[in-house]
Amino acid sequence: MPRAASGLRDEPVEAEVVDSELVYEGRVWDVRSDTIRYGDEQIVRQYVDHPGAAAVIAIDEQDRVLLIQQYRHPIRHRDWEVPAGLLDVAGEPPIETAARELAEEADLVAASIEPLVSIFTTPGGNDEIVHLFLARDLSAAPDTHAREQEEADIRLEWVPLADAVAGVLEGRLRNGILAVGVLAAAQRLAGGAAVEPERLAGS
Repeated sequence: MPRAASGLRDEPVEAEVVDSELVYEGRVWDVRSDTIRYGDEQIVRQYVDHPGAAAVIAIDEQDRVLLIQQYRHPIRHRDWEVPAGLLDVAGEPPIETAARELAEEADLVAASIEPLVSIFTTPGGNDEIVHLFLARDLSAAPDTHAREQEEADIRLEWVPLADAVAGVLEGRLRNGILAVGVLAAAQRLAGGAAVEPERLAGS
């Protein structure tokens, strides 16, 4: 009997890694080449070894979502995104990374923040997983942050959530994390299944 669609779930697989080689050690992430035993074959796959990330869908009392725009060299665009950052602090839970990035990139703090969705960004090319959080009850952070390099001319914009959804569906906003985040937030706020909000320490 076919499995009901509501029961579909990604399935972890522990394929035997016969050999693993560090091909390139980068400043932010590395490239590895793994030889794995899969079925009756040995196959070689190169991929970006990524630390993972956390992202924030910040919604204000007018149901507007905070978007940021900055230059991304690989795509040669200043694309629209949501606040996000690498899981590069040892032992820091993703929810705390999300709160830190909201403060660093937008000078905001959230009184409540809850898990929204987690995604594999490019499973054929890297092992990155991004944890997205829904942040509400926003206020100004006590301290502002100096921004450098691509973040030096970062642009912030509060956009009605419905307009952000339309931008995704019309192909004007193509950042994958933004797309998943605003669609999931719209579903959540429309009455989709909610996760119990997790209060941040000190909020």
